[in-house]
Amino acid sequence: MTAETAPKSLTAPLDLRQDVALLTAAVMDINSVSGNETELADAIDAALRSIPGLQIVRDGDSIIARTELGLPERVILAGHLDTVPLPTTEGARGTVPSTWESGTAGEGVLYGRGATDMKGGVAVQLALAATMFDGGAAPTRDVTFVFYDHEEVEAVKSGLGRLVRNHGLLLDGDFAILLEPTHGTVEGGCNGTSRFEATTVGEAAHSARAWMGSNAIHAAAPILARLAAYEPRTVNVDGLDYRESLNAVKINGGTAGNVIPDRCVVEINYRFAPDKSPDQAEAHVRELLEGFEVVRTDAAAGARPGLNHPAAASFVAAVGAEPKPKYGWTDVARFSELGIPAVNFGPGDPLLAHKDNEHVDADAIRECLRALRSWLTA
Repeated sequence: MTAETAPKSLTAPLDLRQDVALLTAAVMDINSVSGNETELADAIDAALRSIPGLQIVRDGDSIIARTELGLPERVILAGHLDTVPLPTTEGARGTVPSTWESGTAGEGVLYGRGATDMKGGVAVQLALAATMFDGGAAPTRDVTFVFYDHEEVEAVKSGLGRLVRNHGLLLDGDFAILLEPTHGTVEGGCNGTSRFEATTVGEAAHSARAWMGSNAIHAAAPILARLAAYEPRTVNVDGLDYRESLNAVKINGGTAGNVIPDRCVVEINYRFAPDKSPDQAEAHVRELLEGFEVVRTDAAAGARPGLNHPAAASFVAAVGAEPKPKYGWTDVARFSELGIPAVNFGPGDPLLAHKDNEHVDADAIRECLRALRSWLTA
């Protein structure tokens, strides 16, 4: 699909000028589980092309929309279109289509997959794009809106990563805001994440004659003991306290119920503060598990808060709440790698992300839109 070709959406057109909470519900009602983002991307693409003054580039199911006002500062607003799979628990409310707890559209709490992670943030982006020039208050900063696919799956599929590779110049900016849920508080930077496999090797034997073999699962006990005894650190980075965590997340071993296992693999996840690189994090894990075979299988660097940048400082002041660290990994790290200070800021409780009862308060979405519009036109 070329940048100039508008898609033919199979869904009803999105009304970007309706109440932003109602717009959130409309975006949620388009199922976009990772790998199935095309229908939502088509609807957003078509809606954005109706807005004068936006330059649109489409790459697969990712979209870049830019103002070109010649202003001295450019801000990037970014959000992913995909969600985790729909819940399978009977009676779960975090599904599609969305529902209103009050029974009245636009009032109270909105339930459904993506309510917090992160279609409320996507709706805020769309509403801003459509209403930037309403009321005679033109933005004081140029804005790049980024909507991308495949955030909830392995990093190699990331739509934002693809945009960086294919359209890196269009992602140039002075400051970036990722509209992940933060309860309406600025969350600076993010922890890094890395995954490891620690392997023990034994000797297979019939379990009736266990003494003829060597149990690899039993040999993994010291690995688990060291991880259980490990005391995670809290690291202050540029004024924010990042809590780390190091945990076994999966164990795989054994071939049958009557065979002594000859191999066991403990999968480990380390969430580390942004004061260290993935290589430094790996060295820390290897030191803890000295004597065992350890292989790093995945890693993503964190991002420092970047709150000392003038644009970030002015945004924090406009929001008015004390900034916090982001404990999980988010795509602010990708912007940080590009040399762009980035923060997380969006509607909804991040603790509800991926929950069977995922929901967001309508007023939280409206307040997020108000804060961003006020800052962009200040």
